[in-house]
Amino acid sequence: MSVAEQQDVPASTAERAPRGRRSRALLGWLIIVALVLGGVFVAIQVGVRMPDQRGSLDPESVSDSGAMAIAQILQENGVEVSVFRSRTEARQALDDDATLVMANPYTLSDEAITELIEPADRVVFLSSSTHLLSLLRIGDNATPDFTPVQADCDAPEFADVGSIRPDRLFTPADGVEGCFGDDHAAAVLIDESDGATHVVVEGARLFSNAYLADDGNAALALALLGQTERVVWYVPSFGDTDIEGETEDTLGSLTPGWVTPAILLLMLAGVAAALWRGQRFGPLVAETLPVTVRASETMHGRARLTAKAGDAAHAGEALRDGSRRRLARRLGLAVTASAEEVADAAADRLRVPRGSLHELLAGAPPVDDPSLIDLARRLQELESAVDASSFTERRSE
Repeated sequence: MSVAEQQDVPASTAERAPRGRRSRALLGWLIIVALVLGGVFVAIQVGVRMPDQRGSLDPESVSDSGAMAIAQILQENGVEVSVFRSRTEARQALDDDATLVMANPYTLSDEAITELIEPADRVVFLSSSTHLLSLLRIGDNATPDFTPVQADCDAPEFADVGSIRPDRLFTPADGVEGCFGDDHAAAVLIDESDGATHVVVEGARLFSNAYLADDGNAALALALLGQTERVVWYVPSFGDTDIEGETEDTLGSLTPGWVTPAILLLMLAGVAAALWRGQRFGPLVAETLPVTVRASETMHGRARLTAKAGDAAHAGEALRDGSRRRLARRLGLAVTASAEEVADAAADRLRVPRGSLHELLAGAPPVDDPSLIDLARRLQELESAVDASSFTERRSE
């Protein structure tokens, strides 16, 4: 190989290395951009309410709890359906040929409800609450009964409805007609005492898209809402509420508006910096295993841990275990000999009564540093005495 060729090889290798680093950096930034775009997409999807994500008995919702099926049936039968989400616009749209329809207006005050229904000749509440029943003075709650019921009232529009299975019944007030039940409990309440017709029915399981085709639910909906040429359907929401509530001060409300975006930007910058700098870490360093650690280092390390923890009992047990092992070797016993065996052998060697050394080698652990020091001193004296007796026996032999 010529000198020129030898010079070309390292040059091409040097060119490929920066190119590889640039490719990895570009890939990292592409991943960061993809994550940011994915987060923005998810936030948009969560923040935007699609028609099938609206509330219960919403005439523009196609979900199981919505009521778009009723609106389509009414339109097919020549009834004009107008949907309003503003109580002011709904009130302005009312005339003599219109029926005001709404679910329980839990987001409105009593004054707003009274003002909304005042110009309507016919009002149908598709769901109710105890408070609304009290406001309208139309009845009270009754014990529910899920058995099929017929109209059993004088209202002619219910003649061809058939049977329904209501999940909520009401007790009619004086002068209020109850249908689909009896005098004590009815599914539909009709009040015509004030020159206007007010109808209350619990339609969450009767008129929703999931249950409209059951029994006579569709016929009942058409009978209730198809009595006029137009239906003004008001959809209550917290965006149209007139109830003012006081909220407690939070950290977010007390700080300027730019603080939260700044914190999010700093967090995003931190993640980007971590990904950027994290790519500069080199490969792991290989180390030959197993690593040899000197026994003295292990001993000193365990001693420092024991001293730092102040565990006199554990240190005393370690001292006794070491003394038992050393005494066992000097007395010709097995290393696994019990403390009682070592104590008896040591007593025989020192010619002291058996059992006198049991407390020293297998007694209660020390509870503090002075008792630990005393135990260590006594064990050292015992080992020295056994060593001295062994040396004396060897000399006498």
